[in-house]
Amino acid sequence: MDVIVLAGGFGTRLRPWTQHVPKPLIPILDRTMIEHVVSILPEEMVDKVLIAAGYGIEQMRNHFATLDLPYEVVIVEETEPLGTGGAIANCREHLGEGTCCVINGDLLTSLRVDEMLRAHKEGGTLASISLWEVEDPSRFGVADFDSESTLIRRFQEKPPREEAYSNLINAGTYLLEPEVFDRMPEGAFSMERVVFPELAEGGELSGFPFEGHFVDAGTPASYIEAVQTSIRNKAWIRGDSADGGNWFGEDVSIDSTSKVSGSAVDSKSNLGYSCTVVSSALLNSVSIESGTSITGCMVGHNAQVGEGCNLQNVVVDHGAIVPAGHAQNGGMFPTAD
Repeated sequence: MDVIVLAGGFGTRLRPWTQHVPKPLIPILDRTMIEHVVSILPEEMVDKVLIAAGYGIEQMRNHFATLDLPYEVVIVEETEPLGTGGAIANCREHLGEGTCCVINGDLLTSLRVDEMLRAHKEGGTLASISLWEVEDPSRFGVADFDSESTLIRRFQEKPPREEAYSNLINAGTYLLEPEVFDRMPEGAFSMERVVFPELAEGGELSGFPFEGHFVDAGTPASYIEAVQTSIRNKAWIRGDSADGGNWFGEDVSIDSTSKVSGSAVDSKSNLGYSCTVVSSALLNSVSIESGTSITGCMVGHNAQVGEGCNLQNVVVDHGAIVPAGHAQNGGMFPTAD
C-alpha cells in the first residue's frame, strides 16, 4: 500500500530548532523524527511513501535522496495550509488504487500497522482509525467506540472532558479506502471535523485500539518523552545505551564526576567536571562546562554552555553560547526578540 505522512506544520513549539530545519528532520537519537515515524511500517507492505509538507521542502528532498530505502519517497508540497483533510486530498494523484495508510508526522507509536490492516479488511469499512486510551481526552479527537462491532459510532474533536464520549482518542494513524476521497471537499478542511463524523454516522468508520507507547513529539516536553521512549525501545542504529537509561553517540566525553540520566548525548559532545544532565537531549558537538545542571532541555548541535549554569526546560539553539552562571527556566536561548 501507499503511505501518506502528514508533515505540513511549521513546528513552532519546537523553535528555535525548527527555524533551521523542518520538524520531520529534527534528530531523535541517530535518526530524524520522520524516520522513526515510518519505521513502524513493515517494509514489505509499503510501495510508496508520500510526505505532505509545507515547509523545508528542498531540505527534505535532499535528506531522503541520501537514504537507501526499499520504497519510493515523494515530497508532496502544500503551497498553502490545507489542514489534515486537504493535505491528504492533495496527495490523491500520487496514490495507487488500493488502501492507503495515513500517519501524523510527529508520532512515535508501537502500533502494528499490519495487524490494523488485517482488522480493517475484516471489518469491511471505508476507514479505520488507531485508538489510544488517555486519562484526559479533551485535547484530542474522541471516539465513541463499540468494542463488539469495532465500529466508531460517533466522533468528536477536542470536547470538554466531562462531555467526552470515551477515553479513547484518535491516535493519528488512518487506513482509507479510495472511496473516502470522494467524500472530501475541495480546499482546506479537517478530516477529524468533516469526514470522520460523516463516516461514523454511516457505519463506515472502524476503530483499532492498541497498547504499548504513543508519543506526539510536538512540544519540548513530548520531544524529550519521544527521546526517552526511543532509548527504552533501543530505537537506534549507531551509538549505545551504556547503562540502559541513556543513549550516547560516538566519541562522547563525560567526566567521571558528572551524572547523566534519562538523556541522549550525541557524537563528539563533552561534559566537564561535576555536570548533571537529566531528561535532556544534547545533539552532536555540544560542550557543557563544569558545575552546570541541565534538566528537561533540548540543546542544539555545536552549542556551548558555560560553567555553573542552571537550565531547566529550555530549548537551546544550534551554535548558541550560554554564558557562565546563566540560569533559566523555560523558553528558548537565545530568547526571541
